[in-house]
Amino acid sequence: MAGCFLPRAAGLFQLRRTTTLLTGTRFYRGTEPEPPTLKQQSDGIRRIILNNPKKRNALSLSMLESLRENLVTDVDSDDLRVIIISAKGPVFSSGHDLKELTSAQGREYHTKVFHTCAEVMSLIQDIPVPVVAMVNGVATAAGCQLVASCDIAVVTEQSTFATPGVNVGLFCSTPAVAIGRAVPRKVAMEMLLTGTPISAHDALLHGLVSKVVPEERLEEETLAIARRGRDAAYATASKVMVDNLALSDGQEGIRAFIEKRKPVWSHKAEPAHD
Repeated sequence: MAGCFLPRAAGLFQLRRTTTLLTGTRFYRGTEPEPPTLKQQSDGIRRIILNNPKKRNALSLSMLESLRENLVTDVDSDDLRVIIISAKGPVFSSGHDLKELTSAQGREYHTKVFHTCAEVMSLIQDIPVPVVAMVNGVATAAGCQLVASCDIAVVTEQSTFATPGVNVGLFCSTPAVAIGRAVPRKVAMEMLLTGTPISAHDALLHGLVSKVVPEERLEEETLAIARRGRDAAYATASKVMVDNLALSDGQEGIRAFIEKRKPVWSHKAEPAHD
């Protein structure tokens, strides 16, 4: 989880001011195109679903604006505890929509796309609730940046991650900001300079994701994390620490440190005290 959540609230007032016009409810008739993202909320869990599988959930300007709206709407409500970002289809997100980055749109439009993307990625880390990525499939370029920006990422075994911009002459410099903060420098450089995808298990090894699960358990594992919440997680972790301190090897390690000697491990789960 990216840092302490308390400091996030400090910048939230400014975020509310700049996004006031984005929080209205939208209604879509059957004749209108589907919204680029879907939002559902129940029992304190908000689910935001990238909803353009035909375009590989590309982070177009409209997708980014919709994602931003769904992130900030009532974000300070007491009823909201966690946000889950997932996607429809076999691709979590392929990154920016390259059709929006041609000369036909022009420099001003390109600047707006990347400014909005940076705002969304920063917003994910600044809002006062944890944001969980639930990934089943491919996440590339800005899609990989989105995963790296989330506090927690639960992914399936077949998921892959890449920054292939170098292969089309467009180095992934903005994804590098988030990815370079999530994985070791040499891993980030290999991803950025070669564009080679990494597996879910390599992503876990290098710290890009939090957990790898079978596809059939993705929903269950993600919701378990969301429902557990930070306070419950600390309570569970504290109990584990206390239990470990009650083991003979746990006490041996502490005694050895205090006595400035090498510990002598029993490698057995023997109690040191009740």
